[in-house]
Amino acid sequence: MTNFDLELVKIRKVYPGGTVAVEDFDLQVSKGEFISFVGPSGCGKTTTLRMIAGLESITSGELLIRGRNFTHVPTEKRPTSTIFQNYAIFPHMTVRQNIAFGLQVRNVPSDEVKRRVDTIIEKLELGDVADAKESALSGGQKQRLALGRGLVTEPEILLLDEPLGALDANLRKSIQEELKILQRDLGITFVFVTHAQSEALSMGDRVVVMNSGRVEQISAPFELYTRPKSPFVARFIGRNKIIDGQLAEIGAGRATVQTRFGLLSGVPGFDPAAARPGAQALAVVPSEYVGVHRADDPRGDTPLDSVKGTVTAMDRVGQVIYVSVRLDDRLDVRLETYRDKLEGRGIEPGSEVELRWNPERTTIVLDAG
Repeated sequence: MTNFDLELVKIRKVYPGGTVAVEDFDLQVSKGEFISFVGPSGCGKTTTLRMIAGLESITSGELLIRGRNFTHVPTEKRPTSTIFQNYAIFPHMTVRQNIAFGLQVRNVPSDEVKRRVDTIIEKLELGDVADAKESALSGGQKQRLALGRGLVTEPEILLLDEPLGALDANLRKSIQEELKILQRDLGITFVFVTHAQSEALSMGDRVVVMNSGRVEQISAPFELYTRPKSPFVARFIGRNKIIDGQLAEIGAGRATVQTRFGLLSGVPGFDPAAARPGAQALAVVPSEYVGVHRADDPRGDTPLDSVKGTVTAMDRVGQVIYVSVRLDDRLDVRLETYRDKLEGRGIEPGSEVELRWNPERTTIVLDAG
């Protein structure tokens, strides 16, 4: 008996004409897991979701749900429910009737239909429009209705294609929290597609980063944010500071890169056995771990890597300061820090500064390009 709710095995999608939309996609999703897909437009994330739903044919590979092969099973016979970007609301029905519809066609007893519908309406703050039809709803209300329709049937796997995109920032955050709580309560596996990396990282138990139809990395959010495994992920996720160079040495859990600013070290984000000195590499440091210091500030006893530069701008927004630093004629970086860490230290535009960080926070990534 499989331990996975969903398995994708070497999934490939090629459209007529030869355009490859998804290539060599492998994924195993445990029961009750929340998986987020993120990537730029056209990367293949929605196409993959539609293949799981049965709305797109699979060119090759296998799709299994709880150990059963659903590769060529039509969508209406799959234990999944999909929330679309375009809402798919019945315009002649009220909000309450729309949410109840999926339960009624499954012959769920009327008292259970009412209980589930009432719960969903309350959670999604639709009580004031429960008896309204689509034409009277705002964009955000329509999207919450679509979410309610998908959740109320309690499917084995819920597929969500950017379901929160039309909500305002405050409501979006509230719905994110409710959605996560509801998912945990119901124990339903969620596959969630979004273009917003903050949403993917805050909601997913694991995050799948896609680029040009391929998976770049599948990791838990913190690992993805702090330990990228490819140049694309390093540049796409977070606000990393990236310095290029050549691989100098490789050891157990340690690699060094020779850069134009000197030797930098960190944790290898690759198999050390697959790399050789001289290979192109990147030293990648999350912005949050980089400190801005006057060039003549004492270093202390902790071993730190560093680069020197000149402050070109300081933008103050509330308690936060955004510091722009020119390292050389090829590289400018922008750092976010709190005002109390910089004010009164003599750091202003034109100041010579040193950026310092713990090498343990650095990931060394091979750069095939």
